[in-house]
Amino acid sequence: MLMIWSALPAFSQADSARRARTVAPRPQTHKVTVDSLHVADSLRRVADSLAAAALPKVNPYDTVLQRLAKTNRYLQTEGKTPEYDINPLRADPGQDWLVYLVGGVLLLLGVIRTAYLKYFSDLFRAFFNPTLSQRQLKDQLSQSPFPNFLLNFFFAISMGLYLYLLMYRLNYPTNAIAWMLIPGLMLLVGIIYLVKFVVLRFCGWLFGNEELIDAYVFILYLINKVLGIMLAPFLVILAFCTPEIAGTSLYISIFFIVLLVVYRYVRSYSLIRQYLSFSKLHFFLYLCAFEVVPVLIITKVLLLWLTGNP
Repeated sequence: MLMIWSALPAFSQADSARRARTVAPRPQTHKVTVDSLHVADSLRRVADSLAAAALPKVNPYDTVLQRLAKTNRYLQTEGKTPEYDINPLRADPGQDWLVYLVGGVLLLLGVIRTAYLKYFSDLFRAFFNPTLSQRQLKDQLSQSPFPNFLLNFFFAISMGLYLYLLMYRLNYPTNAIAWMLIPGLMLLVGIIYLVKFVVLRFCGWLFGNEELIDAYVFILYLINKVLGIMLAPFLVILAFCTPEIAGTSLYISIFFIVLLVVYRYVRSYSLIRQYLSFSKLHFFLYLCAFEVVPVLIITKVLLLWLTGNP
């Protein structure tokens, strides 16, 4: 009994050691292997996602165009030398003020036409129908003094700006004195026709032919109003187009001006023949003395003032 009692602690220690060996965890070799596989698979998926994001997306529209460029003979570029359409840099002449000036002239014309639309209609009816204008439309236009004055004022502005652009396109030195030359030309045109109006009225009172002078003044200022309106598109072309287009439009505008002047004298001659008897030679002398010579003198004075050459 003593021997058995003394051997019990040894048995209990051996049993505790055996239980400890049984409870101790086994090496997790399989778990580490599975986790490694999961990490590798996640890394591969991330790499595939990054590679897919780096690739450019193909648009179906681009695919269709590429196929069309390969199959259509008009769109094929293989073997052809590319041609580059590059516009040359336009030099800035420093004339931004001209944009506002021409825009203001067109705006003035638009306001006058919008406010007095019936007057515009009667004006062009009188211009294209000489017989009707002398009988009916003359009185209608004479009863509208304010739009009549506005269109005469617009004619002076349009003609003055046209003369400046004419000298500008003919390479006269106008840049340094443009701020003074343009108002001066507008004022000059206004003064010329104002003096002409006063002289004609005085001659009609002096010789007792006020009705004839009244009809002639009506024709004169009717043609001037139409001329001022006709010059509006040429102002835009002369101001902003290339020298080639501006040169062509310059000759076209001069042709229309000469045509209107001739038309004015044809209508004036047929009108005056109804009141007076005179020869064609006297009428021609009148044109040379009171119409052509003053214009030539004014042109010569302007050229001397601008260029300084006799």
